[in-house]
Amino acid sequence: MFFTAVIFTVLWLLQTVFLQRFYDGMIIKNTVDAADSIVSQFGSEQIADYIDEISRENSIVVYVTDTEGNLLYSSDEFRKLQGRHNEWDARGGKGIKGDPAHYRMLPENYGKFLQTLRTSADGTAELHSDDLYVYGRYITFRGEDAVLYLGAALGAVGSAARIIRTQLLWVTLLSVAVGFVLAWFLSRSFAKPIAQLNEKAHKLGENQQDTPFSEGFCTELDDLNGTLDRTAGKLKQNREFQNEFLANVSHDLRTPLTMIKGYAEMIRDISREDEQQCAADVAVIVEESDRLTALVNEILEYSELQMTDKEPVAEQVDFSGIVSSVTDSFEKLYAKDGFTFARSIAAGIQISGNASRLQRAVYNLLDNAVRHAGEDKWIGVTLKSDGQTAAAEISDHGSGIAPDDMEHIWEKYYTNRQRRGKGVSGLGLAIVKQTVTMHNGKCEVCSEPDKGSTFRILLPEEHAGIRDDSEEN
Repeated sequence: MFFTAVIFTVLWLLQTVFLQRFYDGMIIKNTVDAADSIVSQFGSEQIADYIDEISRENSIVVYVTDTEGNLLYSSDEFRKLQGRHNEWDARGGKGIKGDPAHYRMLPENYGKFLQTLRTSADGTAELHSDDLYVYGRYITFRGEDAVLYLGAALGAVGSAARIIRTQLLWVTLLSVAVGFVLAWFLSRSFAKPIAQLNEKAHKLGENQQDTPFSEGFCTELDDLNGTLDRTAGKLKQNREFQNEFLANVSHDLRTPLTMIKGYAEMIRDISREDEQQCAADVAVIVEESDRLTALVNEILEYSELQMTDKEPVAEQVDFSGIVSSVTDSFEKLYAKDGFTFARSIAAGIQISGNASRLQRAVYNLLDNAVRHAGEDKWIGVTLKSDGQTAAAEISDHGSGIAPDDMEHIWEKYYTNRQRRGKGVSGLGLAIVKQTVTMHNGKCEVCSEPDKGSTFRILLPEEHAGIRDDSEEN
C-alpha cells in the first residue's frame, strides 16, 4: 500500500502540478528549434512551403516582416488564411507589401515585440506571458533584411490537466482498492505457509507429528519445507537411535556387569582363602570382562555405521587379500583347538570400498562360523567371481538355523540363536549387513537344521583383472 501511495503521488505531481511547467518548457524549446530550422532553409526556393510545414507540425504562427513592420509572409497550423486584413496596419503600421488578402493579420503584441527586438543586443527577442510565448530574430529574406516572428499558445494544457486530474482520481481510487485486496491476499497467502513453517521449526526438537504445510504457493517456501522435513526426519532418527542405543546398552551390559560384580564379591567374601576357587572366580571375571569389551566395541562400531548414510572412503580394494588375511588370522588362533579351515579363494578380485570395514565384515562372518561350528570344527571359506560380482561364502557344519529365524538373522540385537551358543551382542551380522549395503552389495544365508549354514555376501567388482584361479588349501 505504501508503494502504491508513492507511485500515485509521483503521478499526481507529474500529471497535474508540474504538467503546465513541463508543457511550457517543451513548447518554448520547440519554438526556438523551429526558428533555427526556418533560418537554415531561407536560401531554399520552397521556403514558403517549409514555413507552412513547420507551423503545422508545431502548432505555431509564423510572420516574416521587414524591419519596419511591413508583412512579407505569414503562416499558421491551418496554412494561410484567405480574406484577412492587416488590423495592425490600420492602427498606424506601414502596411502590407503584396496582396493583404493572402496573409494573416499581425498580432496585437507585434509592436512590443519589434521594439524589444530593436533594443536586443544579440538580435533575438522573447515575450512570455501566461498564455503566449513569442520568439523572433533578425533574418535575411529574399535578399533584404527582415524579421522572423514565431508565436505559440501556452494555456492549452489547462483543460487537459483538468481531464487528467479527474481521470487520475478514479484511477487512484480503483488502484488503491485493488492494491488493498492484492496486499491482503498476498499477505494472507505468505503468512499462512510461513506460520506453518514457523510452527514446524518450533516442533523440530519435540516428538510430535509433522505440522501440515500447504505447498504450491512459493517454490522457495516449498524448498524450505522440504529441508525442515529432512531435518525433522534426521532428528527423529537420532532420537530413535539414542533411545535404542540406551535400551540395548543397558540390556546387553547388565549381565556381564552383574557377573563381574557377583564374582568379585564372592572372591572378597568367600573364596579369597581358597586359591583354586579364587582362580576360577577370577577366570569368570576375565571372561565376562572380555565379553563386555566385545559388546562395547560392537555397539560403538554399529553406532558409527548407523550415523553414516554412505561409505565415506572408497578406494580400490584387494578383496582376495582381505579374505585370505582374515582367514589366516583365525586359522592361527583356532588351529590349536582342532579347527580346520578349508579354502577356495580366487586371487586378484578387486572391488571398490573401504578396506577396514570389509575386513570387519569378513571377520564377523568367520567369528560367527567358529562359534556355531559343528563337532567336526570344519569351516569353509570360498571366494569366487563371475566377472561382475564377487561372492564370499563362509560355511560351517553346525546346528543350522531354524526356518523361523532365517528372515531375522541379519537384524540387529536378534540373539535368539546366538545366545543358545556363546553370549554375544547380536550386532555381528547386523554390522555385516550394514557394511555390505553401503558397498552396494547384498547378503544371503542358506541353512538346514543340524547340517550347517552358509553365509554369503555379494559385492560388485571394480574390474576383473588377471586372476589366478588355483585354490589355496
